[in-house]
Amino acid sequence: MKLLEASAMNAESNYNRRDFLKGTSFATVAALMGGVRLMGADAPAGQEASKVKKPPVPCGVIGLGAQGREILTALSRLPNAPVVAVCDTYPAMVKRAAQLAPNAKPYSDYKELLADKSVKAVLIATPTHQHREIVEAALAAGKHVYCEAPLALTLDDARAIAAAAKKYPHLNFQAGLQRRADPQNPFTLKYLRSGAAGTFVRARAQWAQKTSWRRSAPNPEREKALNWRLYNETSLGLAGEEGIHLMDHITWFLGMKPKSIQGHGGLLYWNKDNDDREVYDTVQFTVEFPNKVFFTFDLSLANSFESSYGVLYGTDAAVLLRDNSAWMFKEADAPLLGWEVYCQKEDGVVYKEVGLSMRMDNTKILKDATTNEPYLATSMHRAMEAFIGNTGTLSAAMEDFEMMGGELKDSKSVEEYRNSESIKKAWLASADWSDGLMATVMAIKANEAIVKGEKIVFSKEWFQV
Repeated sequence: MKLLEASAMNAESNYNRRDFLKGTSFATVAALMGGVRLMGADAPAGQEASKVKKPPVPCGVIGLGAQGREILTALSRLPNAPVVAVCDTYPAMVKRAAQLAPNAKPYSDYKELLADKSVKAVLIATPTHQHREIVEAALAAGKHVYCEAPLALTLDDARAIAAAAKKYPHLNFQAGLQRRADPQNPFTLKYLRSGAAGTFVRARAQWAQKTSWRRSAPNPEREKALNWRLYNETSLGLAGEEGIHLMDHITWFLGMKPKSIQGHGGLLYWNKDNDDREVYDTVQFTVEFPNKVFFTFDLSLANSFESSYGVLYGTDAAVLLRDNSAWMFKEADAPLLGWEVYCQKEDGVVYKEVGLSMRMDNTKILKDATTNEPYLATSMHRAMEAFIGNTGTLSAAMEDFEMMGGELKDSKSVEEYRNSESIKKAWLASADWSDGLMATVMAIKANEAIVKGEKIVFSKEWFQV
């Protein structure tokens, strides 16, 4: 996905506020800032198609730690995502996963799982530094791939993964940036691109959770492997392993590529007096975008106050993103766009401020979209729904492509066919390899800037394959 430059936010944009409002229904506009599942005519591209019953996509999950089990849980709630194989080098993890996937064949070697012809798609949730080898092998074996974010520990590995995904356009590759799979985000993006919030001037975010980040283990050897996030040789630290999702979300909405980054941090609570970790427990970094727009991100394992959120500041309004909800705070001199009257005003969202909330239950327009199944609104469920749905869509499209005489080894023709309107219309919102590369490069350089305590200028080549 090519990100628009900052000029897209200005009043001179061809896609202005009036054009946006004229072409958008009230239900859509009212849902712009809420964490809702849009239905009917207001559903984003692919949402209606996702309701159509599709053939099952047999899955194999590699890496059965906490993230792998979350993936298994989400897959178990989908009607067309049978888990036929699971893999982990630690027997206890495989045994535990059997509770979520009782019919899955267990493996201790991912190569054996990839050789299993019953597996059509693999979902990779191993430690970050192990991703490249598995992703490249999976794609070469003809498997569709979902890879958790960050994609890799190093720049070379991240670009290699992106290059491999690009090499096989007949296979679906999805990066684990779950926020991109939220179906309300494309509409929020249109809202921001229309300039309705004015011109962006800055952004900030935080992730705060007082926890050790350490997992218990039965022996010292297992503890080192299980707590890979705590050591520099295997982890991108808080910025990469936790912050990447909100950082990607904010950057995506800003619509600009980063110019430079600088940061700092330290072991302020989980220090040598009580722990042997190397990764900092409290960090801050600042990303510079074009036109002197700065994005500051604070992360800490030493305090939980205010948890996690992001804010984008425009000249006409600020937008607060928290969990699956959002609020808009308009400036006194901002123009009235008309749809505000449909919003519920909430006091106390931010100190002494009144926010315009557009959640699912705030208008009669959206009442029918309410669900009694909370898990359907989770980011992971959305991501799995998108991966399985898009894999089914692409598989069917490639069958048609071959029936018409096309050859899968002709990457250029496959790419052209894949970009046809019919496939785009059925495609569910998700993060592709280019989105994953962008976010991973930023995560890698954020961690590097923090560890070195210096400013790093981004190179265009880092984002290219």
